[in-house]
Amino acid sequence: MGTAETAESADTADAGLTFRDATDADVDALVALIESAYRGDTSRAGWTTEADILDGQRTDPEGVLAVVKSPDSRLLTVEREGRVIACCQLEHRGTHAYFGMFAVSPTLQGAGLGKVIIAEAERQARESWGVTEMHMTVISVRDDLIAWYERRGYRRTGRMTPFPYGDERFGIPQRDDLEFELLVKEFG
Repeated sequence: MGTAETAESADTADAGLTFRDATDADVDALVALIESAYRGDTSRAGWTTEADILDGQRTDPEGVLAVVKSPDSRLLTVEREGRVIACCQLEHRGTHAYFGMFAVSPTLQGAGLGKVIIAEAERQARESWGVTEMHMTVISVRDDLIAWYERRGYRRTGRMTPFPYGDERFGIPQRDDLEFELLVKEFG
């Protein structure tokens, strides 16, 4: 056990992370984070970009505030050294929780941070609400993203819902074949 090994193990993806529920004061920072992870050229620094399939906004202050204020939702905010670097929505829906609005700062993607955050979100949903499943919807053409979730234990259901074409609150589609697929993870 040399000092190099100790220093290396301390420099893991979850080092220095703080998880907390978002407040009204976080809304602007969270909107900026979510937009940076999914839209425009900034999002291309990470692998979660939707810039090739959607223009326009991913969310807005009203949408984020609605999640913060909802009695059945939490917007889990992740900080490192006092800076918001990631977030995800957890919503209690009876026997399952819904996982959404997941964003990691594009410059921090690919280093294992997402795995840590989704595991913590699942733990909190199970402990807070006693749920037996986590549900999410993913744009069905996002094969790389769906494969990432499958490696985390989520399974494709084949249950699709239409993309809200014409509602620019969800972006401006660049193709006409977008729909959402339900992914489910059962907790053992």
